[in-house]
Amino acid sequence: MAEHTPTGPVELGAKMDYAEHDRTYAGFLMLAKYGSLFCGAILLAMAFGFFAGGFFSATILFVLIMAVGVFILR
Repeated sequence: MAEHTPTGPVELGAKMDYAEHDRTYAGFLMLAKYGSLFCGAILLAMAFGFFAGGFFSATILFVLIMAVGVFILR
């Protein structure tokens, strides 16, 4: 059987693809920012629609919150 033990020093490890790491991290941050914005906007719009308005006014509020949020988060 072949041995699968590393031959080099442990501290060096494998070659890292830092460009891919940066793209993955940027994608995660984007998903976290806009996902949080979406959840907050949908909660506010649902509460507004339930207590003060109806479906159409809540939808308009949701779109408005999303547009302002995307503008701010850029």
